[in-house]
Amino acid sequence: VLLEWQLAILSTLLRSEYRHRESPLGYGSALTQPAEMKGSCCISQVYGFYKGMSMPVTTLSISSSVVFGTYRNVLQVFRQLRCTSADAPSAKIDIFLSGLAGGIAQVSVMSPADIVKVRLQCQTEPYLGSDPKAKPKYRGPVHCLFTIAREEGVLGLYKGASALALRDGPSFATYFLVYYTVCEWLSPDKYVQPGKADTNMDIVSEWKVVLFAGGLAGMCGWSIGTPMDVIKSRLQTNGMGKKHYRGFFHCIKESVRTEGPGVLFKGLGLNCIRAFPVNMAVFAMYELIIRFLRTES
Repeated sequence: VLLEWQLAILSTLLRSEYRHRESPLGYGSALTQPAEMKGSCCISQVYGFYKGMSMPVTTLSISSSVVFGTYRNVLQVFRQLRCTSADAPSAKIDIFLSGLAGGIAQVSVMSPADIVKVRLQCQTEPYLGSDPKAKPKYRGPVHCLFTIAREEGVLGLYKGASALALRDGPSFATYFLVYYTVCEWLSPDKYVQPGKADTNMDIVSEWKVVLFAGGLAGMCGWSIGTPMDVIKSRLQTNGMGKKHYRGFFHCIKESVRTEGPGVLFKGLGLNCIRAFPVNMAVFAMYELIIRFLRTES
């Protein structure tokens, strides 16, 4: 989380239409209009780059456990249905469907944390030309969580959950499929698979493959997930100021109509830049834990 957060908040600000409509300045491009980004960094101090971080930090282990746990268990079910051994390579369709199930399963945990994160990241009062005496609506993650539940109901915590499921399902399906496909392609002589290397040379080759495959998988996953991420962010901030969207499909229609099809890929560059190093670390840790558990068993 610490590794990716500074780029994550810029990506959220670029995608969220609330700041474009409600702010007298807007954000434009984080790279081409640095003056407008003062609402996130210069004006609100360095703290602006860490808004909403405590909630994902506390829920990250849970959501990751749900994703990887669901993925491994569904994959195991497919193995049993196909009557294949644990060492046999999994079918590509099984990997895809297991990743899809993992991505959808985490929505139950991720949606409340995600809406709190987005609301806090898009809250810039008393900055960006607003009344200097204005107090921010949300005082922190917990206050934000309870305020949303009180004002919008418990279902308000799941605003944008449909877009989140459509983002994370296909995204994680692509994520795991790309990872294992790249590992298969790049493994020397097609036999050095993650967690199964024997010699020192094989181990070095293995970890190079793991790091590269993990980074590439993260970039491909975000390439698939970014359009729904844009819609999710807009639905989650809908109502912070004036309510602009009546629902999921209306949000897609209005966003494309007013800003063109390119709006669905806002923030893709930043997402890919942060995805590569983050997912290198994710899969490296994943393979270390799998190896440890296999050794213990």
